[in-house]
Amino acid sequence: MPPAGSHVVDTRTGRVGIVMGHEGPYVQVRPYGGGREWDAEPEALRGATLAERLSAATAYANARSRGEAL
Repeated sequence: MPPAGSHVVDTRTGRVGIVMGHEGPYVQVRPYGGGREWDAEPEALRGATLAERLSAATAYANARSRGEAL
């Protein structure tokens, strides 16, 4: 299982997030920039590439600049 603080991609949804912890057989992942956590199966996660991390950070910054709810 990926350790807390790891940046991961949920291959089932394509979402990039940060590992917050583990609960039973699942990994709790929070979207980059915050938001509601989701449960992911460990085998569905892989480490996020630098490009994926930068893309998630850019999307978050753009949403904030537009005043969108995050």
